[in-house]
Parts: sequence; structure tokens; C-alpha cells
Amino acid sequence: MNIACLGAGNWGTTLTILLAQKRFSVRLWEYRKDLAEELAKQRENRLYLPGVRLPDSIMVTHRLDEALQDADMLLLVVPCQVARSVCRQVAAHPLRARFLVSAVKGIELKSLKRVSQIVAEELPAEISYGVLSGPSLANEVAQKLPASVVIASQHLENAREMQETFSTAFFRVYASEDVVGVELAGALKNIIALAAGICDGLELGMNIKGALITRGLVEISKLGETLGGKRVTFAGLSGMGDLITTCTSPLSRNHRVGEVLAKGWKLDEILREMVMTAEGVPTAQAALELAQRHGIAMPITKAICQVLFEGKVPRQAVEELMLRKLKVED
Repeated sequence: MNIACLGAGNWGTTLTILLAQKRFSVRLWEYRKDLAEELAKQRENRLYLPGVRLPDSIMVTHRLDEALQDADMLLLVVPCQVARSVCRQVAAHPLRARFLVSAVKGIELKSLKRVSQIVAEELPAEISYGVLSGPSLANEVAQKLPASVVIASQHLENAREMQETFSTAFFRVYASEDVVGVELAGALKNIIALAAGICDGLELGMNIKGALITRGLVEISKLGETLGGKRVTFAGLSGMGDLITTCTSPLSRNHRVGEVLAKGWKLDEILREMVMTAEGVPTAQAALELAQRHGIAMPITKAICQVLFEGKVPRQAVEELMLRKLKVED
């Protein structure tokens, strides 16, 4: 199988290495010519995944037509807010790919659409879509530390074929038909990770973080179910599993953003300093708008948006959440 990986960040690079080690023919696309040439020459992604060698069998290119040539599967690993632009560029080239697997975790801010909806609008209908998500920090997977994720496709037989493609002795992949749930769980958990980072930055202890993760799961599950996802998905790898990992690991970029916000940094300062994308920032805006459209209360998401975009002091946001009207647990 020939595979084109579109996106050479830390996760795209990691998945490319994993697939190359399974002896697939893999091409890695990095849109910036200078970075692509450096990666091809040095065989190390020093910007996003330092210390991990890129196998010689992987071809790195900045030319999209070269990456897509004879590709049977496309792997989309770009920031969510540029996914539509990349898909439009892909659609301008001859394609023979049977599958597109997205490892993107986010909601498009302008349209409030998931990646599967973007792909359906921009790419040929005969390409089968799958989404790969779950607790999978790139640095750990790159070190071949054991991880389990889920891949969802509308048709289970396609999900199973994609499952076989990505599974290894250290990377266990489950199959699912709940594309909506897996996409939303993977996107929405980043909002709660921002809140967890704030808790850690304020040194509020483990009790409140345990409560935050639990109530955060309830909150994102409600929105996910309303939008067509299955509740069981949010209790699975792409939901609870990814939520726990992202809220507790110092490797989580969204957790890091929350932590630094709590220490008094402004959002624009943080984003300028970051090399990688914190998907939770635009996703929080998109999720809150979706929640308001559907009449769903998402107090944690609302508080995060107030901190991110309205200048609310993080400690004040925590106090206001704690002092909300008392209720029965749902």
C-alpha cells in the first residue's frame, strides 16, 4: 500500500514512522519547502519530534502532487482550521486513494463542522473516510511505548481494514462505526484539558482535577450525543481515555496552555511562543456556539472561553464555577 501523510507535525511524523516500520511505502508532505528539505536531509524532525530518526524509506516532499502520486490511502494530520484548505488543494490533483484517515482533533470555527463533513464537501465521495483518535501522545508512541486508540468509519468493514493498517505490537487499534462520536470526543476533550492546566497552574490539588475531569466528561458527552454521537463512545478510548491522558500529562499542549494562563500569561503571548497548535482554543469557541444553538449548558466550556477571550482571571472563573446554583448530579 502507498500512503501519503499530509502534515509533518509531531503526530504526523510519528504515524509516518509507524507505517514505514510496517513496510508500507510512505510519503510525508511538509508544505514549507525549507523544513521539508531539512527533514529529508537530516532524517530528524528537530522542530516537532527531536531525537527520533526518520527511516530512510520515507520520502519527504513539499510538493503535494509528489506526495499524492499513486497513493492508496491519505493520512490527514494538519491543524483543524487549515484542513479545508488542504483538502481543496488535494482535490485539485488526480487521486486514486480508496481511504482518507483523519488524525485531526478539532471543529472548524467558521462553519462549526467536523473534519468528516469538511472532507465530504471537498473531496470525491468514493474516498472512504476514517478517523483515528484516542490517548496517544506522539512522543510516547514514537518511543514505542504501548498505546490503544480507536478508528471509526461509517462502514465497519472499512474501519477494520484501516484498523489492520495501523495496528502494531505497541499500537493497538479498536474499530468503531461512530464517526461523529469519535470526532467530537477527540475535539472536545481539549477544552477540558485547558481547564485542567489552569487547575494545575493555580495549584488547586487533585480533588478538583478529578471532579473537573468527571464533570467535563458529562459536559462534552451531552453535546456529543445531541450532535449524533453515541454516549458509549465518550466512555471509551476517544472520550474518557483521551480526556484522562490530555488532562494529566505534561506533554499535552492544551494542558500547557491552561497552566501558563493560570500564571498570568496572555493568550496571544502563549500562542506566539508555541511551536505546535493547541486545538482546544478554537474548539472552545466552536463548542460554546454549538451548545448555545442547541440549548445545552456547558459551564466549564463557557468559563474557559471567558478566560481565553474575555480576559477573565482564571481564579475568578474557578470560584464562579464552584458557586453555581446547587443541583442534582446528572
